[in-house]
Formats: sequence, C-alpha cells, structure tokens
Amino acid sequence: GLSGGIDSCVVAAIAAECLGPRNVTGVAMPSPFSSEGSLKDAELLAKNLGVEFQVIPINDIYHSYLRTFGLDQKNITIVEENLQARIRGNILMAISNRTGALVLSTGNKSEMAVGYCTLYGDMAGGLAMISDVPKTMVYEIAGYINRDREIIPRSSITKAPSAELRPGQKDTDSLPPYDVLDRILKLYIEEYASVQSII
Repeated sequence: GLSGGIDSCVVAAIAAECLGPRNVTGVAMPSPFSSEGSLKDAELLAKNLGVEFQVIPINDIYHSYLRTFGLDQKNITIVEENLQARIRGNILMAISNRTGALVLSTGNKSEMAVGYCTLYGDMAGGLAMISDVPKTMVYEIAGYINRDREIIPRSSITKAPSAELRPGQKDTDSLPPYDVLDRILKLYIEEYASVQSII
C-alpha cells in the first residue's frame, strides 16, 4: 500500500532494493480524505524506484460501508477512520491472493507501540518491515535512501505525518511529536524505566 507517506515510501524503497523493482508493486488507494499531493508523491516514488504502480480509489466502497452502517460522513470518528484502513487491507490481501504476492505492512514501532494502527487494516500483511523502527529513525533511513539522489520525494519527508483518514488530520492530533514519543518509548520499552522516572 503506497500512500505517499514516509513509512510506505521507505518500505517500498527497501523492498525494491532487496527484491528488485520488477518484483514490487505499489498500490495507492485514495479515499475522500487523501490529499492530491500524497497521491502524486506515491506516483513519483514508484517512478523513481521503477516499480509497478496501481491506483485503486476506495471512495465508492467507503460510501457503501457508510450507507450499510447508517454512518454520517460529516461526523468522522474512529469507526469511519478504521473502515478506510480495513478496506485498503482487504484490497491488498485480495491482490495477494490473486497474484501470490506478499503484502508488506508499513507500520513503524512508534505507531505499533501506542496502538496508532488498525487491526485488519494497515496491520494486514505477511511481513512488517519497519515494525521495530521508531518513526524518527524512519526519517533517518529516508535520508540515507536519498543520499545520492532524490528517490523518496522531498515532500513525503517534509510534510506533517498524517493518516489522512479525516479532514485536516495530523498524527499530533492524537500523539505527542515523534521526537518526544520515541524518547518515551525507548525509556519504557527498551530500558524498562518506570512511568514515574520517565515523567
């Protein structure tokens, strides 16, 4: 699943390096809340890597779910957010079943540790390549990937992180800034520090 965000860009770049570009397919699945810039970033990354790129919009499926459950698109809650992620997970798994390809999930350690991810959605996949990589390190890896030339689009690196599951959403709406969160998680998970000592 290639959203144009930093995590999916890094996963796609690593996959192309490890497996060869001809063995990687990026699938963009824009919803009503996906920015045009993110879709362009996903397409540019695929071009830079030389991987196959598909666009499968999820608008119609998403609105069908809203009608089925009697949900209001104007009142976006975690229910509507998770529906989008799960629709995308279903699409990727259907492609996997049809082609035999392995789905790579794109969640990083920071998101996984605090549950900022969707079961059966963005967590779907056969290999979680960056699930033990903190978000701040994901940016460092992106910089390394771009060390000789711009492979990951600059805007994927510089834009504010967002799941783009509701209008104007930013990760910092729900989480501390990643440089703060990652320090807390390192102390808690890796150094077994107490909550009181972290505070």
